[in-house]
Amino acid sequence: MMRTLLSAISFLTIVPVGRTSVPSGRAAALFPLVGAILGAAGAGIYLAAGSVLPSSIAALLVVTFWSAISGVLHEDGLADVADALRAGRSQAKMLAILKDSRIGTFGAVAIVLSIVARWQAVEHLSTDRLFEVFIAAQAVPRAAIVALAWVSRPVGTGLGLAFSSTLNTTAAVAAIVQGIAAAFACGLRPGLVIVLGAYLAIRFAQAYFYKRIGGVNGDCLGATEQILEIFILILFTCRNCSW
Repeated sequence: MMRTLLSAISFLTIVPVGRTSVPSGRAAALFPLVGAILGAAGAGIYLAAGSVLPSSIAALLVVTFWSAISGVLHEDGLADVADALRAGRSQAKMLAILKDSRIGTFGAVAIVLSIVARWQAVEHLSTDRLFEVFIAAQAVPRAAIVALAWVSRPVGTGLGLAFSSTLNTTAAVAAIVQGIAAAFACGLRPGLVIVLGAYLAIRFAQAYFYKRIGGVNGDCLGATEQILEIFILILFTCRNCSW
């Protein structure tokens, strides 16, 4: 169990935990748990910083922490997808761009919009259920990318292929259960909306990536994580929703 957790931490963050013998696919069973830890840490940072700084600065610190601690892994995936999947490009061209470590204009804009969206959402969240919302915002997207990888065929090479090829049903189901639990920790109604939103995002992402590049790779997973993280945070800023 501990080796699996350390492997999950090593895969999802820049925290130095040393080498582990657990493949990333098996470690996926605890991806949502790592996300929950990051969410709780973000809530602690927000409350501590918010006691001495304006809420906007505290919110920016939280988003900066989440991006930095993950080594901008998911942001990089979002940027690569934004650069690659422009209209009119061949599948071979898109796959080549996904392999390219450089970030183009579309990718840079996507990262900026992601940071701004999360920053503003965090700033306008109520502190009543801050820990629950932050945990859900980090745990559910990581459960969703495990589910997406589990139900999809991999394409290309790299981390995504290594992850998908070692992912088994036991790890996938464990991650999905944790993600659902994190969603419903926010309450019944928001939990239902989060779970439904995650399911639709997974299905839409799968269909879209299949059509454009013939499968799902690591960048596709990262982009999906970012979209869901933004969705969950913005969900709780809704003024007309009685969560």
